[in-house]
Amino acid sequence: MIEDFYALQPYSLSQPEKEQMLLNELKVLIGHHYENCLPYRNMLEGLGVDIAGINSVAEVPFFPVRMFKELDLLSIPREKVFKTTTSSGTTGQKVSRVYADMETAMIQQKVLIKIFGDFLGKKRLPMLVIDSAETVRNRQLFSARGAAIIGLQMIASKQIFALDKDMNLQRDMVCDFLREHAGQKFLLFGFTFMAWQHFYKELLKIEERFDLSEAFLMTSGGWKKLQSEAVSKEEFKARFEEVCGLRHFLDHYGMAEQIGAIHAECECGHLHASVYSDIIPRRYKDFSPCKVGEPGILQMVSVLPHSYPGHSLISEDKGVLLGIDDCPCGRKGKYFQVLGRIKQAEIRGCSDTYAAKF
Repeated sequence: MIEDFYALQPYSLSQPEKEQMLLNELKVLIGHHYENCLPYRNMLEGLGVDIAGINSVAEVPFFPVRMFKELDLLSIPREKVFKTTTSSGTTGQKVSRVYADMETAMIQQKVLIKIFGDFLGKKRLPMLVIDSAETVRNRQLFSARGAAIIGLQMIASKQIFALDKDMNLQRDMVCDFLREHAGQKFLLFGFTFMAWQHFYKELLKIEERFDLSEAFLMTSGGWKKLQSEAVSKEEFKARFEEVCGLRHFLDHYGMAEQIGAIHAECECGHLHASVYSDIIPRRYKDFSPCKVGEPGILQMVSVLPHSYPGHSLISEDKGVLLGIDDCPCGRKGKYFQVLGRIKQAEIRGCSDTYAAKF
């Protein structure tokens, strides 16, 4: 049924319409992973799950995202693995390993294009990547950072890497790029702390001022390190606008175990679940669904993982549902805010993991 989703605009369905489509596809996926992934089958049988008796998205069984650190989970023959993505982790932490075949990788890329196209338009734009080319050297085995950069190649007319292998700004090349595209629409992409540490702080050192008023800064990753430096999301945006006129920001939230099913931030500063995914904040005591405005642990649902059972996961992040079908930006579905990591969870986000080195 994934083709039915492709025919839709990412935020065009009301929540009731979307949930019916999601439920049908998720039940198919549960059956697929039950038949093809023995550890997943054992978990379902251990819970006594009756797939036919699932009547809502909220009833779809979920498992902790941490299981990808402990188990090798595939729903395809190992010889069909096209790429392996690892989650972020500081030294000593286990990392998740997520396996995609060619079909799943293509689904992930196609959906990324659809979601970002809703915010940026369909035209491919030049992109300055605030990272090193070393991050994407190994296409078969790479981190979530590398996976994000590779995925974004599909919306970029070209990608220029701002940092060298030692993570220093390649100043001459970056200045040439910014001069060439000053006052024009182009893309900047970097994980949040890296955009701050390696781009904003470096711009302060350059006497020349660049006009980035039409550029879009796409960010991802946690804010923990920036908050420790007393830099809020509002301060982050204000500083960038002050130094280079940047006023278009597109933050997004996601995780390595559900690549492609990103939740992008609208003009109102709200994260949105697209037709391909959903979020369900759950109460800490009994995992029952939270009401709008009630903080809880985020369950992440996605119809994209076909090669591994990552379609319904309970994350280690807390968040709050802000509303349904009524965001002022006009996009339908749920919109929400991420409130941070749950207590005693490991540092995990790409940006926060990298920031831990500083």
